[in-house]
Amino acid sequence: MKTSLLYKVSRYILPSLKGRGWGVGLLVACSLTFSCSDYLEIYPENVQPTDEYWGSKQDVEATLFAGYYYLRDAVETHLIPWGELRAGCVSARGSNTLQRFEIKPTERTLTKWTPMYKIINSANLVLKNAEKALAADETYTQEELNSHRCEAYWLRALAYFYIVRNWRDAPLVTEPFETDELTFNVAKSTEAQLIAQIKSDLKTAIDMDAAKEKFNTTWETKGRATKWAIYALMADVCLWNKDFDEAISYANAILESTSPSSPRFISMPTHSAWFSMFNPGNSNESIFEVQWSYSKLSGGQPQTNTLTVSFTPNEVGYKYHYSLGIIQDFITEMNELLEIRTTAFLDPEQFGRLLYGSFMLEQPTSYGSATDAFVWKYYGGTSYNTRRMTIQNWDCNYIIYRVADVMLMKAEALVMRQAGTNEADNQAAVDIVNQIRHRTNLADSEVDSHSSLADLMNKCILHERLMELAGEGKAWYDMLRMGRYTDPAGVCDFRQLFINNVMKYNKSGIKESWVRSVLSDPDAWYLPVNATEISTNPLLEQNPYYQ
Repeated sequence: MKTSLLYKVSRYILPSLKGRGWGVGLLVACSLTFSCSDYLEIYPENVQPTDEYWGSKQDVEATLFAGYYYLRDAVETHLIPWGELRAGCVSARGSNTLQRFEIKPTERTLTKWTPMYKIINSANLVLKNAEKALAADETYTQEELNSHRCEAYWLRALAYFYIVRNWRDAPLVTEPFETDELTFNVAKSTEAQLIAQIKSDLKTAIDMDAAKEKFNTTWETKGRATKWAIYALMADVCLWNKDFDEAISYANAILESTSPSSPRFISMPTHSAWFSMFNPGNSNESIFEVQWSYSKLSGGQPQTNTLTVSFTPNEVGYKYHYSLGIIQDFITEMNELLEIRTTAFLDPEQFGRLLYGSFMLEQPTSYGSATDAFVWKYYGGTSYNTRRMTIQNWDCNYIIYRVADVMLMKAEALVMRQAGTNEADNQAAVDIVNQIRHRTNLADSEVDSHSSLADLMNKCILHERLMELAGEGKAWYDMLRMGRYTDPAGVCDFRQLFINNVMKYNKSGIKESWVRSVLSDPDAWYLPVNATEISTNPLLEQNPYYQ
């Protein structure tokens, strides 16, 4: 039987209202006008009830919030493994085909782009139909509609950016699937076409000048797409696309803003200041983070996640741990700090992102021989050495953008826009890195403005990103982005640096010769299209590496 929009909403959006709902305001926003029976109503075959559905502002918000819900639902199943495992800084417990670069089109979860297309469809529904709600609801203003459209553009752009970084080429869909009469058979668009659409969406949102700088509550300001989230995503996309001057410009829109609502770099060099980004979260440095809250109920159930136990060795449900490579990097930085401050072990506040920051050892006093570590960002409590021990505390947020990330984007763009030949740009980039190091009480980087392009990019900027953003779903994309660069002078072999970095951290029981062979083919840097998608859509072509 062909199904209507309201039936699709009841199937795909209602779970976010009745069960594990997005955000703390979703049930409230939707219950203002609708009962559950309204959503569950199934219309007769071929009846298109779009006009009936889009009758109020709450209808727009319900669909928009469903996009955020789908994003939240993808964090543990997709965003973390996509962004971490191939880089190897965070390793999977046991055997993992993605981490071993042996993933096949028949893999049931990580080759599926469905979670991202759910977000895209929610955004498409809002972009196409919000005007109908404006006409039907006299309390719905044009200003509110424009703000909702900005959020929808951001959600669509973010979802496509995840798709680009994982599949490179994929179907470009900008119309919502509102009835089964619309075809799902869409051929792939190229990476260039997808990037053009992403940038167009974000530029449209910026030019509308309607995105909010802040919402009424802190969780909304940090958990919905503000103007700052749009700038951060645009800077990230421009950096990926080698539009370096643009990346700097959009980064500066955040970093040089004088607005009292703009996010701010937490510069205080203490553990408690640094760790506040993760517990309790929603800090001044945060730009966008996916929200959970045990105290807020969705369908009568607390909003929790399994990030705490997933990143904690010896816990039931444990999935991920730091690799030996990055543990050693953290220990090296701890030793550097101890050389500078001999009382550091007596004052954990001096460690910042180090001990009880990004990571924590089971036995901190024997750190020199450590082989396993907690990803403390997700397990640490509000006191430096306490843990999130009970389910009431298992609601840590997942940060997608924060100011330090944007600062390092700018540093990378400064170096790369003239491929390390401009000393002033190099110095500005190194200064940014050192600013971030200083809040962990570390000395300046050994790399300076006269260093080689390879050292500036690999030993300075990439290293800082891996350490500062460890476990935040960035490592693979950072390594991969570097592997895509070229040095006009032909001196720096970025592809080889990329492969070497993967081999440094990814020690998941695979032969180095195998990984080097796989990564020598750029098609292997991306995921295969899921076999089911290929079988049901005759217009799709498989990634050449997996054919």
